[in-house]
This record gives sequence, C-alpha cells and structure tokens, in this order.
Amino acid sequence: MNERIHARTVRLIDADGKQAGVIAVKEALRLAEERDLDLVEVAPNSDPPVCKIMDFGKYKYQLAKKHAVGKKIEVKEVKLRPQIDDHDLELKARNIRRFLDEGNKAKVSMFFRGREIIRPDLGMKVFERLTQLLIGKFTVEQPPRLEGKNITMVIAPGSK
Repeated sequence: MNERIHARTVRLIDADGKQAGVIAVKEALRLAEERDLDLVEVAPNSDPPVCKIMDFGKYKYQLAKKHAVGKKIEVKEVKLRPQIDDHDLELKARNIRRFLDEGNKAKVSMFFRGREIIRPDLGMKVFERLTQLLIGKFTVEQPPRLEGKNITMVIAPGSK
C-alpha cells in the first residue's frame, strides 16, 4: 500500500475501475494523492504488479463484512425434564453434539412443573450427567443456573 510498494512500474486501475496502463509508481502515488485515496497492490505476483486506487479503510471494512456474513451462529435450544430417562438424555446429548459440530451454540433448558421446584438439585444432577455424555471440544459459556422455575445452560463449540 502506498509507499510500501517496491516495484518501479505498476499496472494501474483507476478508482472508477478503468485501466490506466503501465506507469511509474511515483506517478501512480501522485494520482492517488490527488484524489485523497490510497494506492493498493491487488496482484503483487504479476509482472508488472497490479495496483488500484481506492479508499483502503473502506476496502478493509468491506472485506471484514464479507467474512462476517459467512459465519452466522445460531443458538439451538434443547429442553429437558428433571425425570429424564438415560436413553432420552443420550439422544439429547447426540443432538447437542451435532449442533456444536455444525458451529452453532446450544441452549439447554429445564422447566420444573408444580412441586418439582422443591428439588432443583435433581435438575443440576441431570446437567452434570449431560456434560459427562458430551464428548469432544466444547465450552460451557453459561453454567447451569436456576432462574425462577427454569435451569438454563449455554454450550458453545470450542476448546474444553
């Protein structure tokens, strides 16, 4: 970019996208400076290197925006009950593992009905069994915590 370009001549592409031909780097820098833009090397391996007159800050922003669009993370929810059977819990663990492998987060929630709320420790034991069933790399973003009649936990893909 700008003074960091070491070639003597470059193939210049104008800010409008039109080719200006092969010119000296000093001349290309002067043209970019006249327009308050930057001279950016877009193809350094070609002979002569290809440079474009553009706003480098705007270019970096558009590249970051383009990369961010491809990575959309969803939060998938899995609901449990305090009296869940072992096989059902294994099935839920497999679903959570699939969500994490796809790059999504998993929100695990447990709702207590009626008098079940007097034994929240049973719910916490279910969450402990669930984390033991999950194999591979994951991060517990939010550990299980009791909020009213619910216990929720958020698991994200990543290192354990």
